[in-house]
Amino acid sequence: MISSSAGRPVTVIVAAAVLTAEGLLALVLGGYVAVETLVGKPTDTVTSLAVAGFGLVTGAGLLWVAWGLWQTLRWSRGPAVVTQIFALPLAITLIQSEQYGYGVPLVAAAAVALVTLLAPSSTRALMDGDGRSDT
Repeated sequence: MISSSAGRPVTVIVAAAVLTAEGLLALVLGGYVAVETLVGKPTDTVTSLAVAGFGLVTGAGLLWVAWGLWQTLRWSRGPAVVTQIFALPLAITLIQSEQYGYGVPLVAAAAVALVTLLAPSSTRALMDGDGRSDT
């Protein structure tokens, strides 16, 4: 098993990095929609604010899960895997609608995250109780 100096497997580090990138992107996009809603003239202000809020909450949640992965906390694996499973149909829909610039990177990110999260070294670090507390 390849691991970093802090005892985290590289697979967990990569998964945490992918979730961090996804979380930051969701925060940026949510913030962008919020600003555009407030300074522009949206067709439906309530819906625009809801989309902005969803992006901001999702981004914050992804960053929280990425932090849990970085700390190798057991609870973080489940939400990380579920998030990537939900990202795959979204990415496929984007690709089918010829939005390759969004769909292809999302498929790649979700695939990398899933492979690293489900790798044996990640499973050992996150599920075998390596002495880290979940509290």
